[in-house]
Amino acid sequence: MNVSEHNRSGRFSISPRRDGETVVLHVKGDLDVLTAPTLGTHLDIALADCPSVLIVDITDVEFLSSAGISVLVETHRLTERAHMSLRVVADGPATSRPIRMMRIDEVIDLYPTLTAAIRGQNP
Repeated sequence: MNVSEHNRSGRFSISPRRDGETVVLHVKGDLDVLTAPTLGTHLDIALADCPSVLIVDITDVEFLSSAGISVLVETHRLTERAHMSLRVVADGPATSRPIRMMRIDEVIDLYPTLTAAIRGQNP
């Protein structure tokens, strides 16, 4: 099930898929105060399925606000408590840069590619 909604720059979408014990949410568009709650809802749904690994791929996010980062931090807290692995795929100035600037990468496992996240290989 894909979810799309309009935000200030156009389209925001989340495409979930499950492969065995891994759930991947591919996020596209601006992840801001308007769209972060939608991501939070999708993450809650994914967590309810109790996957071993939850991957949030934000490589196609064009803008990442503190609201979006807060959703990722809260999800990390929930996955840690449930003994699940949260892996965030982010590469580039719009995604990995704000995460690193806020030192969130010291808490959340950050991967440069989806392939690396699926394999659990952090460079």
